[in-house]
Amino acid sequence: MSTMTGGAVLQWPESLYRTFHRKPGGGQESTHYCPGCGHGVLHKLIAEAMDDLAIRERTVFISPVGCSVFGYYYFDCGNVQVAHGRAPAVATGIKRALPHSVVISYQGDGDLAAIGTSNILHAANRGEPITVFFVNNAIYGMTGGQMAPTTLDGQRTTTSPRGRDTMDTGSPLRVSELLSTLDAPVYIERVALTDAKHIMTARRAVRKALKAQVEGKGFSLVEVLSPCPINWKMDPAESKAWITDHLMPAFPLGVYKDVLAEREPQTRLAPQLALDKVAELFAAEPSVERTGEPTWDGVADRYREPQVKIAGFGGQGVLFLGSLLANVALRRNYHVTWLPAYGPESRGGTANCNVVISAEPVASPMVTEPSVLMALNAPSLERFEPTVTPGGVIVYNSTLISKTPTRQDVEVVAVPATAIADELGETRAANLVLLGAYLAHTGMFSAAEVEATMDQVLKSHGMLELNRQAVARGFAATT
Repeated sequence: MSTMTGGAVLQWPESLYRTFHRKPGGGQESTHYCPGCGHGVLHKLIAEAMDDLAIRERTVFISPVGCSVFGYYYFDCGNVQVAHGRAPAVATGIKRALPHSVVISYQGDGDLAAIGTSNILHAANRGEPITVFFVNNAIYGMTGGQMAPTTLDGQRTTTSPRGRDTMDTGSPLRVSELLSTLDAPVYIERVALTDAKHIMTARRAVRKALKAQVEGKGFSLVEVLSPCPINWKMDPAESKAWITDHLMPAFPLGVYKDVLAEREPQTRLAPQLALDKVAELFAAEPSVERTGEPTWDGVADRYREPQVKIAGFGGQGVLFLGSLLANVALRRNYHVTWLPAYGPESRGGTANCNVVISAEPVASPMVTEPSVLMALNAPSLERFEPTVTPGGVIVYNSTLISKTPTRQDVEVVAVPATAIADELGETRAANLVLLGAYLAHTGMFSAAEVEATMDQVLKSHGMLELNRQAVARGFAATT
């Protein structure tokens, strides 16, 4: 979609997805950000710069914990999600291993200026040639509005209801001023997302910081004063005014360091020793013996290239089921990814994992629109049934799920997995019963292939016979 305005073409940046398929449910055009939030504006500025500098194909976007944690919903480039505060460390590793890449570390103030203070300080001091976008809204936005290192003196938050007392907690941390005292950084500027004039200044700063990396000049950081209307308990217009009236006096805008003209481009080659170690790792014996070729012979077209979502609660062996399926496929030389997702509870909490099996390299381990859903409990079926692609397969544990799937455009396989497992004397074997049923229904792999894989990957061979029986019973349940 594009329009002409005064001879200029205004269009959606190619570096941003037009619809956000990676959000749960897929295909959405709305973001997860709150109304009036500045993240969307900054995303657009970054994406436009990526387009104009023609760097999308070699850009890696680093998203740590915080409101930006789901950056991979939006940016059509390489994406890595990292632990709280660790984005500069991961960015350093990626940039050193892939010097030609353009690495963006996108961080909030609770992330960068609190738990990640040492990471950003030392990355800047080393002059790592990365670009950091630092979103400063003077609060912890994602987790409910707690006091952050950038919270103003006297500002009320959920953890400072009477206002921040600098006698107890110190003064707001001014990151741009702090980092500008270091020798290595080449460009540091603070901007604001308020009116059109300030947004245009931010636009220029974003481009300048990315260009500094493209030209190999060194470390650059753009601090962005951004509105957070929900946690500030203001409407969007009031929040922009609050930036002007309160944030800007505390965090003055401007360029804090710019030595780009003085610095010569530097090329940092990936350490050969590290690359040799990586080569050794990939040359090592795999965890399973690989046999055969990655062909789909004997498998119906509709079952090929499966994207599998496996879901249940903690303790049902959801992650092991996904790992075993991935290893069975790996043994046949398919390209495979396995990505777990689980809550903090080891038992009783929700858990799911994504498995992608392909004859070609896998572009992304995320499965948002599965062609196969294996549901071990009712909440998992309810949550993920709407996401299954038309023509897909739902295999569910009918012992624990009394409600039949309502979809008419998918294949449904009901398996009394827990009841069968109880007959075998081990309730936890329900996951393998479900696996056997899926494989028998689709013809993907044989029971013998599963058994051979389990023999190699199981830590306790004492469970091998029971697991073999569970898989066999699953195969028999669909015939």
